[in-house]
Amino acid sequence: MTTLTHDPARTAPTGPARNHWIPRLGGPVWLVWRQHRAAFWTLIAAMLLGVLVMVYLRGQTMDFLAAQDPTSRKSGGLPPEFETYVNRLHSIGSYLSYIPVLAGVLLGAPLIAGDLETGTAKLVTSQSVSRLRWLITKLAVPAAMLALSTGVLTAVLTWWWNPLKGLSDALIWTSFFSVTGVVPVAYALLTFTVGVAVGLLLRRTLVSMVVTLGIVVAIGFVWDELWRSLGHIMSVSTDKGVGPGAVRPELPVQAEQQGQGTYFLTGSGDRLDWTTCLDQVENDRAHTACLESKHVIGWSMDYIPVSQMQTMQWLGAGIMLAVAAAVATFVILWGRKRLL
Repeated sequence: MTTLTHDPARTAPTGPARNHWIPRLGGPVWLVWRQHRAAFWTLIAAMLLGVLVMVYLRGQTMDFLAAQDPTSRKSGGLPPEFETYVNRLHSIGSYLSYIPVLAGVLLGAPLIAGDLETGTAKLVTSQSVSRLRWLITKLAVPAAMLALSTGVLTAVLTWWWNPLKGLSDALIWTSFFSVTGVVPVAYALLTFTVGVAVGLLLRRTLVSMVVTLGIVVAIGFVWDELWRSLGHIMSVSTDKGVGPGAVRPELPVQAEQQGQGTYFLTGSGDRLDWTTCLDQVENDRAHTACLESKHVIGWSMDYIPVSQMQTMQWLGAGIMLAVAAAVATFVILWGRKRLL
């Protein structure tokens, strides 16, 4: 009969107990985190600092509004001191607008270019890790960190701005279109992938950063020129004439006027430029006769309402993410064949 004995040397722990429920990084993910941990911790620190600052400033703003007469908030009669809080909101929004630039130049451009320049890429891909897996991990980990930090910051900014909409002309929605909602996240991911692609092609860190800066600035210019075209332009008009005492059309609250200004509306529904009959404006009778000869019956104005803001943001973000996905696909396909 065999007697079973207990061997404490085989069952006793040799070190401190480990919490196996804590996720542990390994393989390419651990390598990417290790390589860029300074940038990642900087992102996390900047996110936390930004959140704390915005929460504090929002609290001050809401305390100020709570101390005001409720009727003054509805009528737009807030004291001049309110502009101080408006300026703070604009300042934070302008700081966050630089996230896409930093994402492309400081995070995207050096990501692969640095590894190619130092030989790290050759060392990694000579191991058991495939190029495809390394490239996907190299893109995914920083992109996830960037999306998380940008999303949190813009969510807090949106939370700060939402209760203030309509309280000041300086808080019109078009001023915050690109720094609230889903747009900043998609914008940052786009410039990040563009920076990675530039670094992969040029293979030199400093040169890639400079070229990426130029491309990101160009992207910003194009975006500023085109994002309003994502909305559906609406019109408001009058048909009571344009002479003395005639009331011009009034835009809905928080709507942004589009086009050149106020147009003349004819009886047939056509619109004439506001410069029509301008050469006779000094003579009231001649000016009136000129407009009557063109059958002008009132004014017309184009605008985009604030109700379209979220739809436009999602549409713009979708376009940016589609382009970012295409650039990321190019990076992976190009890198698999010509990485070294």
